[in-house]
Amino acid sequence: MVLVAGIDSSTQSCKVVIRDAATGALVRQGRAPHPDGTEVHPDHWWTALQKAAADAGGLDDVSAVSVGGQQHGMVCLDSDGEVIRPALLWNDTRSAGAATELINNAGGGDPAAGAEYWAHATGTVPVASLTLTKLRWLAENEPENAARVAAVCLPHDWLTWRLAGYGLGSGSEGLAALATDRSDASGTGYYSTADGTYLPDVLAAALGHVPVLPRVLGPLESAGRTPAGSLLAAGAGDNAAAALGAGAGLGDVVMSLGTSGTVFAVSDTPAADASGLVAGFADAAGHYLPLVCTLNATRIFDATAALLDVDLAEFNRLALSAEPGAGGLTLVPYFDGERTPNLPDATGSLHGITRANYTPANLARAAVEGVVCSLADGLAALQDQGVSVRRILLVGGGAQSAAVQSVAAGLLGADVTVPQPGEYVADGAARQAAAALTGRFPAWAADAVGLPPEKDDAGVLARYRRFASLYA
Repeated sequence: MVLVAGIDSSTQSCKVVIRDAATGALVRQGRAPHPDGTEVHPDHWWTALQKAAADAGGLDDVSAVSVGGQQHGMVCLDSDGEVIRPALLWNDTRSAGAATELINNAGGGDPAAGAEYWAHATGTVPVASLTLTKLRWLAENEPENAARVAAVCLPHDWLTWRLAGYGLGSGSEGLAALATDRSDASGTGYYSTADGTYLPDVLAAALGHVPVLPRVLGPLESAGRTPAGSLLAAGAGDNAAAALGAGAGLGDVVMSLGTSGTVFAVSDTPAADASGLVAGFADAAGHYLPLVCTLNATRIFDATAALLDVDLAEFNRLALSAEPGAGGLTLVPYFDGERTPNLPDATGSLHGITRANYTPANLARAAVEGVVCSLADGLAALQDQGVSVRRILLVGGGAQSAAVQSVAAGLLGADVTVPQPGEYVADGAARQAAAALTGRFPAWAADAVGLPPEKDDAGVLARYRRFASLYA
């Protein structure tokens, strides 16, 4: 049996899966936690990877390895390969002001013109999560550190580099060995998704100079080998790896319900949305991955269950017991502000309350409908960019809720498929490792439940959009 390893180095933890390269069958797995925070030294990721790999029985017997990692994180190395400062992660918002500056400067003071420039130059209008805005922040706030930057890479790039045996003391030869893939490069803010090239002038304007950047590998190319001889695949950003893990192909939309929500599609054309709603990323298989991210998803269920003093199982039972439309209750779930639409200071709101409909069951149903409606708006934003929808793959912890599945089938207007629960990012990385080994992506079979679309007879989505529009 030929084995491959897939690694998911996420914000919270590192997961490692070992699979049969031919069938995709899970052989063993392991995990280890990451420290909390929005600023983390990369050494913690390396330590967690070692622990997770050991928990999975080690990597010595695997033929190929791939790393899927959290996107956007800023890892800065000096000329000797030393990490200059803790990495700023995607969820570190201190560079929000830098993002605004970049937009305004590109438009000569006109934000709309600046957004149009960035959408067409990179595929994504700058926000605080992008690596470029963090480098701009570094240059403005830590100029001595900025001047030391000899190379910039992303979390998955750095871990792949370490797996290849590089690190402190590697020097210029080591920096030249840094590699990434187009999915992760497309989330930096200094890479053209449409053209497949770095934008050195953009980077120089933000950081003050152009450091070494990882070479961008194709989907089946190798980043080298580990000291033990395992082939290293290109790796991927977490969303692109998740698409591989869920088995998404052209025409598929992946809708993920976790702490936050994401909606992304596998498309044959790049996106360029000047409104900023859709990020124009690339995928890990040679296509494109336009993506919408929301801040509020399963935490809304947690908060509502806590308010009702029930566990999540009872919360879901209550939601299923209510009629579609929750008796007229509509929840706009902007509890933590919102990213899509861009309303960082917004709060949630509950509309249509009467003495008759203000029941635990209707409140639970309204919470589920509100979250699914917000993701349906993300789906609509993708469709406005020309994305065609063949089916929707519903993944993430929230996707296992029978209430979420029922509401999704009624509101999304397309066939919904719920794949078997799994570590989609790590599984996608393992699939990429197998592809790098054999020269083609394997068609691993996966169990899934299909949910045909239902009609929104209660007008839930229209009512939600009416109340959500009050925030404009």
